[in-house]
Amino acid sequence: MTTINDIAKMANVSRTTVSRVLNNSGYASEDVRKRILRIVEETGYVPSVSAKSLRTKKSGVIGVILPKISTETASRVVGGINEVLSRENFQILLTDTELDKEKEIEYVRLLKSRQVDGIILLSTNVNDRLIQAISETNLPFISLGQELPGFPSVVYDDYNAAVDMTNMIIQKGYQRIAFIGVGEDDPAVGGLRKQAYVDALEENGFSVEERLMAVGDFSIESGYEGMKAILKECGRDVPDAVFVVTDRMAIGAMEYLKEQGYSIPGDVAVAGIGASALSKYVTPSLTTVEYHNKEAGRKAAGSLLAQMKNQQIEDKIVQNYRLIRRDSV
Repeated sequence: MTTINDIAKMANVSRTTVSRVLNNSGYASEDVRKRILRIVEETGYVPSVSAKSLRTKKSGVIGVILPKISTETASRVVGGINEVLSRENFQILLTDTELDKEKEIEYVRLLKSRQVDGIILLSTNVNDRLIQAISETNLPFISLGQELPGFPSVVYDDYNAAVDMTNMIIQKGYQRIAFIGVGEDDPAVGGLRKQAYVDALEENGFSVEERLMAVGDFSIESGYEGMKAILKECGRDVPDAVFVVTDRMAIGAMEYLKEQGYSIPGDVAVAGIGASALSKYVTPSLTTVEYHNKEAGRKAAGSLLAQMKNQQIEDKIVQNYRLIRRDSV
């Protein structure tokens, strides 16, 4: 295997000169630079990451903790993160918590032990143990999707997006609007979106009915079961619309309504959040909210890099959104 010493001998230069060229730091004449790079290409030499890590005390790796790696949101966010980090020659190490709170804490500590240079966390909850674990890493850190006390974050405008969606449903003339959410241990999706729904109803003079509300777990199946539970609770007094906090659960709700013979939106309108690819292709196409996840990933990566360079950053970056009006409302 070719080493940096071999490259130096073949180019008739010092090891230090080879290192300067490979790291693009310090002076080397253009002729020497071209000679070294030609030899590197011909030999297929790959710099030792571990050796560089020992020398610079940096691993060149950023840890990314995801709540569920298989989702479209995660894929888009990681695409944005990788786009920014790869330009700075960083690699990313992905971990998947599978929506397990304990794994969030476990992976924060694991990434610290793997000597990553920083951590980006797509958290689904906020608790003292998680915050303590992050504090103990003493690493550059950013939260994406949740606002964690004491740490910089990139967040979605969950409250205003959900208010706008609820208001739009009301403006379309719907009177009894049901709601399928997730557990409020998720402050953003479970807490803010539910509070927005409640506030929008009250501001428009509508009463908030517990029997029109159900809780899911982000899955399509839980949206199906949530819609089933609401219709069972309401009997003949069926809601004429349902606002669901994720597209996946909204699609499950739509499936149950169709099975029961309800027309969408003729009998019951349905809206979600997430602008998933599938939302365009279900029948009818789903009214939803687009959060620009890839751009959020870019912003999170940029903020983390700025921290690593000791640059000033914003404590909280709020990602904007867009309502997408389709046939389901």
